[in-house]
Amino acid sequence: MLVENLKYLRKKNQVSQQMLADAIGMSRSSIGDYEQGRAEPDISTLIAISKYFDVLIDDLLKKDLKKEDYEILRNKDFRVLAITVDNDNRENIELVDTKAEAGYIESFNDPEYIRDLPKLYFPNIPEGTYRAFEIRGDSMLPMEPGNVVICSYVENFEEIKDGKTYVIVSKSGTLVYKRVRPVLEENRLLLISDNDIYPPFTMLLEEVAEIWEFHAHISHSDPKEYLEQIIDDKIDDIQNKVKTIYKKILN
Repeated sequence: MLVENLKYLRKKNQVSQQMLADAIGMSRSSIGDYEQGRAEPDISTLIAISKYFDVLIDDLLKKDLKKEDYEILRNKDFRVLAITVDNDNRENIELVDTKAEAGYIESFNDPEYIRDLPKLYFPNIPEGTYRAFEIRGDSMLPMEPGNVVICSYVENFEEIKDGKTYVIVSKSGTLVYKRVRPVLEENRLLLISDNDIYPPFTMLLEEVAEIWEFHAHISHSDPKEYLEQIIDDKIDDIQNKVKTIYKKILN
């Protein structure tokens, strides 16, 4: 596994071949030969590489570090966050669809569970940690059920922007997509649906396990047609209510 692990460790630690070569006292071309499998390092070189990256020689030679070395982000507000990376050391965008939602709530900080989630690729996305969530229900219309929202990880509550939309995972076992109004002085968040038939509700900061800020979404239908359908449905609902009121007046 030396060939893959050496490339992985360099990219993970943002170390060039020249930087590594200078650090362990050898030529850049030798590092390139090791990564291409054209040459094998002697024991003294292996010791130098293992010390530089702080990994065991046995792990360097036998383990697939890109699968076992999950990065963990820690901060003062939330629990640990498990992520995975691809062969180019770019963070994957894991997809949490409606079928996986219950399992995610129970296992979102389990690296083994995160590893097995489907992965998405989204071009030209800014640097950061992202996750994708499938929308269910009609509380955020015109964001229709089945749409997928791609969200960036929020590391602390001070980063929450008033009126922006977020996916919030609670410690009690819920996952919601809402517009958020932070009330940090009272240690709570006001969660608001875009569909006004759903009343706002409050979540205490201590109940929040993860929070993800909306970045983009993937739709399966024509947004204009869907919005027009929503408007038509609301007009029909208003007309039916007016008819009901009119009948009561006549009676």
